[in-house]
Amino acid sequence: MNANEITILGIESSCDDTSAAIIRDGVILSNVVANQKVHEEYGGVVPELASRAHQQNIIPVVDLAIKNAGINRNEISAVAFTRGPGLLGSLLVGTSFAKGFSLAAGIPLIDVNHLQGHVLALFIKEKEVPFNPPNFPFLCLLVSGGNSQIILVRDYLKMEVIGQTIDDAAGEAFDKCAKVMGLPYPGGPHVDRLAKDGDPLKFEFTRPRIQGFDYSFSGLKTNFLYFLRDRLKENENFIEENLNDLCASIQYTIIEILLNKLKRAVKETGIKEITIAGGVSANSGLRNALKVNAEKYRWNLIIPKFEYTMDNAAMIAITGYYKYLNKEFIGQNVVPFARTKL
Repeated sequence: MNANEITILGIESSCDDTSAAIIRDGVILSNVVANQKVHEEYGGVVPELASRAHQQNIIPVVDLAIKNAGINRNEISAVAFTRGPGLLGSLLVGTSFAKGFSLAAGIPLIDVNHLQGHVLALFIKEKEVPFNPPNFPFLCLLVSGGNSQIILVRDYLKMEVIGQTIDDAAGEAFDKCAKVMGLPYPGGPHVDRLAKDGDPLKFEFTRPRIQGFDYSFSGLKTNFLYFLRDRLKENENFIEENLNDLCASIQYTIIEILLNKLKRAVKETGIKEITIAGGVSANSGLRNALKVNAEKYRWNLIIPKFEYTMDNAAMIAITGYYKYLNKEFIGQNVVPFARTKL
């Protein structure tokens, strides 16, 4: 290793995926993710089961990330970890491991905000792949199971949330609506797949009237639930007979809500450098709608690769890299937090 090279070990354990990644000078060398299938039968993540699985996965996942990167442990410059937000039990596993690794190796410890990591995933470089990051300042639509935000990004470590959900997130709306239709967890990808063969204008659902750039999805979930309840009274096979159209219509509504606020933010800020991040940004309907709007309004749209939209340690490592350059380290007394703002 060159003495000037900066090699970051990233650790992500905010929810139900255990992940470790190695990034050297901004270039990804490895990114390993261990999924937890145990939650599918419960229709959602069970915190206690998640934290236990993290304890089982963390050592082999980190070991594999280091091996896949083709480096030795003594080449690592610092260890970055997700401090929050997330499930506290899951975060404790990643935090504790990172603190132990840092102490044993005698290297700096870097805490990372999970949401900041999603945004900076756009700056991950890959070997022999063209690098096309957004230019500052830019607007990032961050949509996931727990968050729906419009973020004004002025620099790598200077971000401002200008709009966010006041109740439920878009990803939660996808999953809850999928659940009442009898679809497996997580429901978002199933809705996306089924929507491709449905009519997005077949059914009309409520759209919230929230001031500014903020979002609300709780009313939409309630409206969808009552809509199905009433239709099932008339026809017990209603969902089965209209599944594709239901998925297409609810997806269309969620995407329209998201993009209406984004378009308003673009208009009021004058910023046309647009990006997306978070798990819901993998939704094909959202990606296609963004492309249509980008062409119509002449946005410079940057869409991340699928593997960097979901929770992963590469986004934690790249954030750790920029914090390392800024010498933003933290001590061994650090504790994780379940909730926090960007």
